[in-house]
Amino acid sequence: MNNKARPVVGIDLGTTNSAVAYIVNGKPKIIPSPQGQEIIPSVVLLDMQGKILVGDAAKASQVAMPDRVVAAVKRKMGSNEPVYMAEQAFSPQEISAMILRELKSYVDNAFGEGEKEAIITVPAYFTDEQRRATKQAGELAGFVVDRIVNEPTAAALAFGLEQLEEDKHILVYDLGGGTFDVSVVEMMSGILEVKASAGNNQLGGEDFDWLLVDWLASKIKKSHGIDPLKDIRAKSLLKEQAEKIKIELSSAEKTAIHLPLVMMKNNHPVGLSTEITRQDFVGLIEGMLTETVDCVRRAIADAKVDVSEIQEILLVGGSTRIPRVRELLTAFLGKEPRCDVNPDEAVALGAAVQAGLKSGELADSGLIITDVAPFSLGTSILGERQGIARNGLFSVIIPRNTTIPVTRTERFYTAMPGQTTVQIDIYQGEHELVKYNHSLGEFLLEDIPANYKDVEPIDITYRYNLNGILEVTAKCVSNDREATLTVHDALARDSKQQFVQSLDKLQALYENAPKEEIDEESEFDLSDFDIEDEEDEAGEASIEDLREEIGMLQGRLAAIMPDSNELQRRKIDKLKRRLEEAKLLENTADIQEIIDETTDLLIDLEMEDEE
Repeated sequence: MNNKARPVVGIDLGTTNSAVAYIVNGKPKIIPSPQGQEIIPSVVLLDMQGKILVGDAAKASQVAMPDRVVAAVKRKMGSNEPVYMAEQAFSPQEISAMILRELKSYVDNAFGEGEKEAIITVPAYFTDEQRRATKQAGELAGFVVDRIVNEPTAAALAFGLEQLEEDKHILVYDLGGGTFDVSVVEMMSGILEVKASAGNNQLGGEDFDWLLVDWLASKIKKSHGIDPLKDIRAKSLLKEQAEKIKIELSSAEKTAIHLPLVMMKNNHPVGLSTEITRQDFVGLIEGMLTETVDCVRRAIADAKVDVSEIQEILLVGGSTRIPRVRELLTAFLGKEPRCDVNPDEAVALGAAVQAGLKSGELADSGLIITDVAPFSLGTSILGERQGIARNGLFSVIIPRNTTIPVTRTERFYTAMPGQTTVQIDIYQGEHELVKYNHSLGEFLLEDIPANYKDVEPIDITYRYNLNGILEVTAKCVSNDREATLTVHDALARDSKQQFVQSLDKLQALYENAPKEEIDEESEFDLSDFDIEDEEDEAGEASIEDLREEIGMLQGRLAAIMPDSNELQRRKIDKLKRRLEEAKLLENTADIQEIIDETTDLLIDLEMEDEE
């Protein structure tokens, strides 16, 4: 069946703000709202008439109707914790879907009705559940979501598109409203290779705001003997004031605070009049900022580069406007961060670049990006720790910051004589004990020969692809008995019913809300876009994904070529020819086979380089 080529957009779904972008004449551009807004607050309101509002209108209602407003929902993504709005319970992905649905309306306004595909960014340190929840939110909003991209990687793409001929190491420091990430990226003539990532998905501007809220509340407690944090409206008012203070102290050394009415006590108004200096604010957040520098140090060490080799520092996220951030980075890295990259737009623009690479809009740019697995992936084993045999040790199969796509196999053995079944537990994390890591799933390998004389060897293979989908296979070596679990697909099946329920719930919510005519005309110029009708056979999208994976592998081959010896160069040339052949194939199974063979050989070459 043929269909019209669908637009592919890039979305920054942020804790504080969100934006959607597209490639226009070879350059990424934000798609504005009908009112001309390029970035909208990630805030949702269910108003008194039952209508969902997203953006400035919702944010403006936070103090007046705090029980009807939800903000910073990104921090709850991947959890089962319900989010309440007007006493109705929603899942975090349902609230995120409302934000994404608002962005989709801008896309529909620009391109007309029809299917739209989205590349959505997430913090590099998001867990598997958080990534899946983000993908589900996009699908609930009506997008086709085939790719999730790490935010620092997206920012590097936005920068790299303008620096295609540069060879350098760049550090992307991404301090947003709710999360922090840092990535070390090597640029080599249009090839962007992420060398390492580190971060904390529970550290950001929201935490700075709440520290200020506590500071303000302590002043009121001391003066009036009452805790404003026990009053929902007072708490919302102080949160709003904290955001203003944070912004003002980015350009001023001190700021005055005048709040004539925070709450009532014995029918008398309780207010606050004081001032706070930048030094006071820095004193509150210094510990958290120091933690981000520790992450920078770890990422540089994992990337196996020296601090002196970092030529550029990119700042991403609104919280990087805090002057102390620049001071700490300059002191540690010995150079000033760049000032010409908009920290609020970089991620959305980079997501659009990834969308352009996927759709073919940027096929001639020569830009190639490789990414890494942010967490170690492995299994639970019986092993020895401190001289004592114990269960629940974490055996890493794919170490963190391994370039993806990647396939790794490790050999294990049955634990006792006559054992005929082995449970394979799948974890991600960095702790030596699995109970402190993150469980991704489990499955059984059965029909192992009942060997009472010796242990049976079991090969476990982890295959991690560009979309963050992990496939785990366990194979009994003696009889070739296999069992496989595709983590993403298995978990998606479990949540299918929940997804349908969420979809029905959102549709009912929007259908029952009062309709409102929009008179404003979009400021987005459709004449800038070049969207053609193309014949798109069923299954072609998967071939496009495989060809994009081929491009990634070609980038990795080009990256190791300069440091290779003559024998390795001949192997690389052979792999390059094999990949070029794969590009001409139409059968996905044949393409996948070549990709798998090339990935395995490439890993061997990279490991030779490390030795």
